[in-house]
Amino acid sequence: MSQSPKPSLGQIVQNQFTIIASFVAIFWVVELLDIFVFHHHLDQFGIRSHNLVGLRGILFAPFLHGGLGHLIANTIPFIILAWLVMLQETSDFWIVTIITMIVGGLGVWVFAPSNTLTVGASILIFGYLGFLLFRGYFQRNIASIALSLLVLFIYGGALWGIFPGRAGISWQGHLFGFIGGAIAAKLIAKEKHHYANKY
Repeated sequence: MSQSPKPSLGQIVQNQFTIIASFVAIFWVVELLDIFVFHHHLDQFGIRSHNLVGLRGILFAPFLHGGLGHLIANTIPFIILAWLVMLQETSDFWIVTIITMIVGGLGVWVFAPSNTLTVGASILIFGYLGFLLFRGYFQRNIASIALSLLVLFIYGGALWGIFPGRAGISWQGHLFGFIGGAIAAKLIAKEKHHYANKY
């Protein structure tokens, strides 16, 4: 049985760049449309806590932002952390993103004050942060541990964001996004361990 050739490093990097650039482009296009065309009405598709209709925000909230300042603050951390998530395998990005959206979104919906509206990619950013910090612990190989320590050194200060603090900042989104990323780290490590033992 013939096997398709493995992609080259250049192809892998190009694929990673395309994925991240696509997400960032969606963030910016949606926010510009929201500002100049829809006059901030798209934000209603965010996570509205304790409201059944607000559950749709689990899917939409990470792509919506509360203005250009909010979007700019999220763009660079998203690019860096998303790429670091992809370093071992590009597919890890999709697993971590999906789990983080679900766990982070549900956490916000359940624990944020009633009718609070939450938007922003910070749920994903903290999910990636949680994944990267816990991947070293769960996978227990030198590369993963080194990356976890590097991320802790660079972004460790951001962990204060998972605690209640500034008004208007969804610490629930940060906390449960972070938990979602940690869950993804455990699941991915378990899958890789199973695959390694099988073969």
